[in-house]
Amino acid sequence: MIEVKQVTRYFGRVMAVDHVSFQVEKGEILGFLGPNAAGKTTTMRILTTYLPATSGTASVAGFDVHQDSMQVRKRIGYLPENPPLYTEMRVADYLEFVARIKGVDPRTRKHAIAETMDKTGISSVSRRVIKQLSKGFKQRVGLAQALVHNPDVLILDEPTVGLDPKQIIEVRELIRSLAGDHTIILSTHILPEVSMTCERVVIIDQGRVVAEDTPDNLTRKLAGSQRFTLIAGGPAGGILELLGKVEGVRQVKLLESGAPAQTHQFHIEGDAEGSINPAIARAIVEKGWDLFELRPEGLSLEDVFLRVTTREEEGGGQ
Repeated sequence: MIEVKQVTRYFGRVMAVDHVSFQVEKGEILGFLGPNAAGKTTTMRILTTYLPATSGTASVAGFDVHQDSMQVRKRIGYLPENPPLYTEMRVADYLEFVARIKGVDPRTRKHAIAETMDKTGISSVSRRVIKQLSKGFKQRVGLAQALVHNPDVLILDEPTVGLDPKQIIEVRELIRSLAGDHTIILSTHILPEVSMTCERVVIIDQGRVVAEDTPDNLTRKLAGSQRFTLIAGGPAGGILELLGKVEGVRQVKLLESGAPAQTHQFHIEGDAEGSINPAIARAIVEKGWDLFELRPEGLSLEDVFLRVTTREEEGGGQ
């Protein structure tokens, strides 16, 4: 659905985007993550045809963003960091105006606006003047203008910035509800947004892609191993010996024994590749011992982010 190949963008002599490449599949939510001034917004503007790339190519739904920009614009809904609202207009009138600009069929326009307002939760404020709305409702109106023409792709740049915790949860749930029907790129530097919303992550720093994978795979790769906490009932020595023989297990440590008797907590470390937890569970159960908990441990997305961006900073002069 979206393909970016070796995209570079200079502003004068400053390289803002440095040979960035990634893909987004149809119906996927991709988290585009990076610190401030990492090149996220510039990349978004290239994808939405606001800026040309200095070199490289990008396409949306098979259309080149430079050569077929009008076709790309028809298929994209864009919510910039500051929503493009005419604050003196009423909500419904503003969406009518946007729908006309975006070429929504006059025969279905009224229905499209009503459906979009319902989907974004702003039907109750449809007759309100936009400037009188709360920050959260203004953000919803901004999302509605990106959705009103039912685009294939949504590009959302910092959609929850400045919102309170309740508003963040509401907008996050709304974005998740749109997946499948729309392909979504969510650009942000707020890490919980990515881990709670996105299926896959691209991390960009100093204009370059420094990591790309699912959040779980990123944490596993950077940790260099799989880590689990096991709580099981049975003889501690026997469990240690048994798990030490499970393929892929590198190390088992007894952390503590507690009530009731014969209940123990272990730390298990295994190879980064593959999945060892089914084999661990099976080994315990087949011995007739009690399996109370087998919980994966891992780096948080914050840890991943700090590792890859710090690594880039340290190696930036090489």
